[in-house]
Amino acid sequence: MDDVLAKYTTGSVPYISVEQLQKTMKTGEIIVLDAREKEEFAVSHLSNSIWVGFDSFSLEQTLQKFPDKNAEIVVYCSVGVRSEKIGEKLQKAGYTQVKNLYGGIFAWKNNNLPVYDRKGNKTEKIHAYSKKWGKWLETGEKKY
Repeated sequence: MDDVLAKYTTGSVPYISVEQLQKTMKTGEIIVLDAREKEEFAVSHLSNSIWVGFDSFSLEQTLQKFPDKNAEIVVYCSVGVRSEKIGEKLQKAGYTQVKNLYGGIFAWKNNNLPVYDRKGNKTEKIHAYSKKWGKWLETGEKKY
């Protein structure tokens, strides 16, 4: 995971680890944004995460929904590439507490943490994006 993130990301959005996010989700108020496509989110997502998409991401809608630019926001995708790009847009819009989930939902699931389907039920299914990227998902049932 370190190699792929070093190759495809710049680190422009500070990372948060799976462990740090898990603790923060239990103890504090945090906004968790899913920067994957709708089909990926429907298969599985983190608890209480909000879909914002990537190709269809709307900064205007995000600004309206989350007007507090000092709110703690974590963005995730499959591994952290698309979420970094969305995080950069949020930073440019003035959000001050934006973080990128290191390793994305793949790292979350690889740590045996729960994900939920469109009906809110726990699932083992993870949208693996593609065969190329799916190799980073070590646990769960891959869906393409």
